[in-house]
Amino acid sequence: MAAAGDRGGREAACGHDSYRSPLASRYASPEMCFLFSDKYKFRTWRQLWLWLAEAEQTLGLPITDEQIQEMKSNLDNIDFRMAAEEEKQLRHDVMAHVHTFAHCCPKAASIIHLGATSCYVGDNTDLIILRNAFDLLLPKLARVISRLADFAKEQADLPTLGFTHFQPAQLTTVGKRCCLWIQDLCMDLQNLKRVRDELRFRGVKGTTGTQASFLQLFEGDDQKVEQLDKMVTEKAGFKRAFIITGQTYTRKVDIEVLSVLASLGASVHKICTDIRLLANLKEMEEPFEKQQIGSSAMPYKRNPMRSERCCSLARHLMALVMDPLQTASVQWFERTLDDSANRRICLAEAFLTADTVLNTLQNISEGLVVYPKVIERRVRQELPFMATENVIMAMVKAGGNRQDCHEKIRVLSQQAAAVVKQEGGDNDLIERIQADAYFSPIHSQLDHLLDPSSFTGRASQQVQRFLEEEVCPLLKPYESVMKVKAELCL
Repeated sequence: MAAAGDRGGREAACGHDSYRSPLASRYASPEMCFLFSDKYKFRTWRQLWLWLAEAEQTLGLPITDEQIQEMKSNLDNIDFRMAAEEEKQLRHDVMAHVHTFAHCCPKAASIIHLGATSCYVGDNTDLIILRNAFDLLLPKLARVISRLADFAKEQADLPTLGFTHFQPAQLTTVGKRCCLWIQDLCMDLQNLKRVRDELRFRGVKGTTGTQASFLQLFEGDDQKVEQLDKMVTEKAGFKRAFIITGQTYTRKVDIEVLSVLASLGASVHKICTDIRLLANLKEMEEPFEKQQIGSSAMPYKRNPMRSERCCSLARHLMALVMDPLQTASVQWFERTLDDSANRRICLAEAFLTADTVLNTLQNISEGLVVYPKVIERRVRQELPFMATENVIMAMVKAGGNRQDCHEKIRVLSQQAAAVVKQEGGDNDLIERIQADAYFSPIHSQLDHLLDPSSFTGRASQQVQRFLEEEVCPLLKPYESVMKVKAELCL
């Protein structure tokens, strides 16, 4: 965290004449942006210095109540301009803020950062932010799953044409297809929760992780150093701290964090790609507002811009995992500083991007529009070919010869296919079967044989069982936040 800085007054230069990340200015929620703000970061640094001083005082170091109270009273009294000037001179962000904090806490100045290294505030703050950022994402992801589950339940019985290789395949239902999306998101929810719960505090470890400075402060009392580490860890709200660290916590933690976010990005990209393809087929659309403009040149256009935004940002989210992979691989011995500038960017961008795609996907899932008549028309176009096996079996039951019937169907199918492909006409296979006297024994059964619901297998039952047995239990811890509506910045 102690990277050299030459920011000067750049923090204040955030108007229209300076670049701002669209993730913060255009897309991500205010609460996620605040977590990665300078105010939250440096306030947490001060909180960590206070927790360290309180624990050191409790364990017998000569720190007064007056010094503790002075630190408490100035947690939010941060002079960012002074800190920027200090960093410009010192080329060290942590010492710049030590001096800035000491300036407003003159009585406590001598004990601020006592025994600590820069990573005490830097890494521990990062871990607190990562944990709290997961806590913002998890209920948002749960809400997306809940909205899609409602949609899947509502559309559980609606037959639709399935696609493999984006070519017509057997029928499924709209609700069953949605459950494919939900299942991936449920895996993401479990993975995010697992990584969040497995986060460990760096704790109080010193410059190379040996705790030598604290052992010296406590005159060789190993037990007090252990207690200090435990006390600060508990104050920060963590159940466990790393026993082993170098100067930093292992950067493989960042790999774990960004890996599950990248996996979430893959899920969102797949879902929104499906929605975009279905919009092209005119079977389903994302919400389209009354005053929304689809194209500046083509006023009739209804572009799936929310889904396109999700795909665009999801690609960025998936790509970000390469940063911590490479960073972890080049951390020489106890630590090198080439992690710092990279982590300032990739950790924040990963969470802001994940936050944006979840907000957007929730908005999409709350207003999905289905066009049953269009779906039915496409099913009717393809169903005759799918029903040929049923027709053959019905003819055999009526006394026909299986091989003769197969040949008749083959010839009629090719004739019908030629009408579709060469003439651009509708599939008239059923009309040809109805007109052929050979099939007269089953003419009365054709409507039944062509009922789309008889081609969807157990799709409806699978939807019901999946939602009841897997989705509902997973969402139960998030019941209190399910009614929150999605809000998009733009």
